[in-house]
Amino acid sequence: MSKILFVVTGADTWTLADGTEHPTGFWAEEAVAPYEAFRAAGHEVVVATPGGVEPTVDPASLAPEVNGGQENADRIAKALESFAELRRPVRLEDVRLDDYAAVFYPGGHGPMEDLAVNADSGRLLARALESGRPLGVVCHGPAALLAAVGADGGNVFAGYEVAAFTNDEEVQGGLADRAKWLLQDRLTEAGVIVRTGEPWAPHVVTDRNLVTGQNPASSAPLAEELLKRLG
Repeated sequence: MSKILFVVTGADTWTLADGTEHPTGFWAEEAVAPYEAFRAAGHEVVVATPGGVEPTVDPASLAPEVNGGQENADRIAKALESFAELRRPVRLEDVRLDDYAAVFYPGGHGPMEDLAVNADSGRLLARALESGRPLGVVCHGPAALLAAVGADGGNVFAGYEVAAFTNDEEVQGGLADRAKWLLQDRLTEAGVIVRTGEPWAPHVVTDRNLVTGQNPASSAPLAEELLKRLG
């Protein structure tokens, strides 16, 4: 079967407006749900991070209250233990796009710290978009789109419709008034068209080969859409 590239944040803190470092990383469900779907379909997953650092799971993403209770939180934590590829990432800088049939970016606040300004990630996203291969990005993962700048200085995703973590969700999550910037605002400023759904409900937007999801609950349906495109 095919190889799917997971590009995961290498950040374990998110710098807030007052300089405070808020613990973060990747969001557990957003990595686990697609991983399980892809592996069940017989695909191989390779994880890449900036510098090849082992990614950190956002501790908040393992809490029962964000996972529908303790039972599911325990299931996701156990699934992470089986996600061995997270513990042997390759260097994002060394990735050859031609080796992969699809590319996927999970979220968590981590991408707002590193991938939003990572030129290697930006170039990879631009090439993936141009190539026509399935490209999936969920929740705060679309922060990485901000680094995808074309030769003309504009964002290569300008004019594309996307789903991403919304201002309303950031407010309800309690961090909006402490953030340096909000993802929905910054994407809009870059010319990306953010289509919002109900807070915390599954919401997936497809535009050409780009498939995006609004929040953790969107991870599984986004993965299913990518699988359809892989055939």
